[in-house]
Amino acid sequence: MSLYSERGVSAQKEEVHKATEKLDKGLYPHAFCKIYPDYLGKDEKWVNLMHADGAGTKTILAYLYWKETDDISVWEGIAKDAVAMNLDDLLCVGITDNFLFSSTIDRNKRIIPGGVLESVINGTQNFFDELKKFGVNIQFLGGETADVGDVVRTIAVNGTMTARWPKEKLITNDKISSGDVIVGLASFGQASYETEYNSGIGSNGLTSARHDVLHKTYGARFHESYDTMLDDHVVYIGPHKMTDELQGESLSVGKLLLSPTRTYAPVMKALFENHFDKIHGLVHCSGGGQTKCMKYLPKDFRVVKDNLFEPPTIFKLIQQSSHADNREMYQVFNMGHRMEVFTDSSSAADIIKVSKEFNIDAKIVGRVEGEGKKELVLKVGAEEIVY
Repeated sequence: MSLYSERGVSAQKEEVHKATEKLDKGLYPHAFCKIYPDYLGKDEKWVNLMHADGAGTKTILAYLYWKETDDISVWEGIAKDAVAMNLDDLLCVGITDNFLFSSTIDRNKRIIPGGVLESVINGTQNFFDELKKFGVNIQFLGGETADVGDVVRTIAVNGTMTARWPKEKLITNDKISSGDVIVGLASFGQASYETEYNSGIGSNGLTSARHDVLHKTYGARFHESYDTMLDDHVVYIGPHKMTDELQGESLSVGKLLLSPTRTYAPVMKALFENHFDKIHGLVHCSGGGQTKCMKYLPKDFRVVKDNLFEPPTIFKLIQQSSHADNREMYQVFNMGHRMEVFTDSSSAADIIKVSKEFNIDAKIVGRVEGEGKKELVLKVGAEEIVY
């Protein structure tokens, strides 16, 4: 059993998928998000979407960093995480404008004061104001903020995003075909619309990252930061403090772990406006990491990714601390790119060019091969991993 499983989490969410397997798959079963008829406007040419996601256990990292440094601004990054995890999923079906967002915040009032709530809520609106400059309009409808100390140890920050969109402008992944290439958009670096270097961590695998990287003293000092029923050998087993500086890095360990989830909204807006017909499919490499794409293929294809990005520092740090093998790392973390564009080989250069105009590295990371056998092959250095 992996450390990830021993901590009560699952990269593949097998039990969740089993619990939801009988639900309606929507109009386009292979689309990244569930798409329904236009119940709101009653127009056959339009569809409705609603998506829910959040910052996950990254809020605990923010809590530890805030307690250690007294820097309350770190919670603004959590607000971005909760928004980006919703927004970038919806980007994958072609939507880039006129969103509605409602937040859901559950806190333990005894531990999380009002100042933290203000930072999260104001950070959400500030993020929307930034995105508006790129023509991505999101209306903040408020939401639910509940004091439920009996339910949460610290704070949970989640949200729901809704959109109404024309059918003719949807990406449903049904056009993915044998011979397509996969363009990966880097999750790390500093995009032209970001204010500092982004480690690429996103908002997935943070339970593993937190316990594998941070020192045992965090468990001793902050019992509220973990499940106290876990076996001690999986709780905070790393060598680092949040404030540790790594040689050659501009950010501390804590800030690397807490880099706000990058949204690709400005890039995707430009791609949809200029290259919509060249995009055959989109996948957001969130939960499930580099194996995520296999859930959204329209046929049983063999997918080969043999030109992946060199993993950025944060993932090397996690792997060195946890001693996890590449098979586990690549199905838990994005490992260097979080957005995948499926396209024909002749169009890849145009997509890469647009991404690089926003200072986000991009390249062909793999391809779709003949149908008949559903298989994913990752080539990591000299190692070949088959899922």
